[in-house]
Amino acid sequence: MNQSPVSPTLETLFQRTLARQPDALALLDPLNKPRVTGDAPKRLTYAEADRAITALSAHFVEAGLPANSVIAIQLPNTIEFVLTVLAAHRAGLVVAVLPLLWRHAELTAALNRTAARAIVTMSRIDGISYSDLAMNAAAEAFSIRHVCGFGNDLPEGMASLDEALARAPGTTRRVVQDGRKAALISFDMTAEGFRPVPRPHLSLIAGGLAISLESDVPQGATVMSAFAPMSFAGLASSLVVWLLSGGTLVLHHPFDSDVLEEQINEHSCDVLVAPGLLALRLGELEAAARLPGLRTVIGLWRAPEQVASSDIWAAPHASITDVYLFGEVGLFGARRGNDGLPVAIVPGPHGAPREQQGSSVAGEILLTPKGTLGLRGAMVPVAAYAPPPLPTSDGVAAQPPRDYADTGYAARLDRSTGAICITAPPAGIMSVGGYRFLSHDLQEWSRRLGQGALITALPDRLSGHRLAGRAQDNARAREALSELGLNPLMVEAFRDRAGAT
Repeated sequence: MNQSPVSPTLETLFQRTLARQPDALALLDPLNKPRVTGDAPKRLTYAEADRAITALSAHFVEAGLPANSVIAIQLPNTIEFVLTVLAAHRAGLVVAVLPLLWRHAELTAALNRTAARAIVTMSRIDGISYSDLAMNAAAEAFSIRHVCGFGNDLPEGMASLDEALARAPGTTRRVVQDGRKAALISFDMTAEGFRPVPRPHLSLIAGGLAISLESDVPQGATVMSAFAPMSFAGLASSLVVWLLSGGTLVLHHPFDSDVLEEQINEHSCDVLVAPGLLALRLGELEAAARLPGLRTVIGLWRAPEQVASSDIWAAPHASITDVYLFGEVGLFGARRGNDGLPVAIVPGPHGAPREQQGSSVAGEILLTPKGTLGLRGAMVPVAAYAPPPLPTSDGVAAQPPRDYADTGYAARLDRSTGAICITAPPAGIMSVGGYRFLSHDLQEWSRRLGQGALITALPDRLSGHRLAGRAQDNARAREALSELGLNPLMVEAFRDRAGAT
């Protein structure tokens, strides 16, 4: 009897390395974890991680979460995040990642839109009580049946996952591992508004493969991830790249440059995953010379229109790959040459590695009739970005399906080189601190300041835009943001940026 081939999942990738080297080091916490969460840093081998994943998976099953239901996760870049994602998949659940800087209204909208059955968080992150935020959001989400968290001083009614880890593994559930099954729901902000974006395992793995192959990440590498994981790009560049390499994943909760350098040297990291501009600053500040063991740098650009004009990479002992991010639509990477300059991006299919003849096709880049950049390929969730159907003349003929997703980024062809020039982000969208917001939300914040006050969005090389106002308006701005329900961490981010002008 012939068996149909089963496509890989994140669980099968983990099991592959677990079977080969159970005692190898798998996961390392940030060195400054006591400041971030109040807990001591952990280090786990693959066997120890497997036992923790089994215990968490059993907890989710015993909590009554049915297979294929959605579990929302809002955690920092620590070991708990990785264990929870893999445990959810082992239990047959779909993971919805919630960015840390989201306000109460966005948390509630995400839980309701995905019909999430559970939410996982941390007691405190950077001094903010995330357990209270989760409980308040869950109270307004009809579908939530289980709220759980890591850390101490959890509120009444929230189950402790630290206690679940301390118990012997309990109930298990047989789950068919198939890469076509749903694995991830991330969230995007488009001109049409808030949008959940589901992906199967295959799509998530395709994104990690595109990054790993283009950057030439070696097998058994020690990967330092200093990029927030609460997105498709964050998961593909850290969790998936680690599972594909079968090495060690070192985590850094963004961002402390001194701690980052200490971690890279102490753990002998080969690969660094970080925001693009922060990666380039390693060369500018001569930090690369202080990191002699680093061989591969993966720079993730939330504002891909900035790549072409970025600085030269000036660290000869390490290569750098620019990874262009287009919200939750997709990504592509281009490894810089010996001159340290960004590589010209041409339309059409692109392989991974890009310059290798006959390499596997990672995706396709195209210009849409609207003069925007479109993506197609295994990692692109075309259905999630499908435009609404247009009315037909006879009311019967179906509209032809579109096989690409429009990123909304304005783009044009350079007549002399044939390369694509990305010129502007999607209309009506602003990125503040790495998070995308609708422009009219910014106008609403300004309106709440009162007559005569001033708040505006200024271009910022690191985060896309920063909110800025006159010094006398700063306190009123923070008060207005708080009244609108903005997460306290975002209010503090505004405090840091607003006084810059």
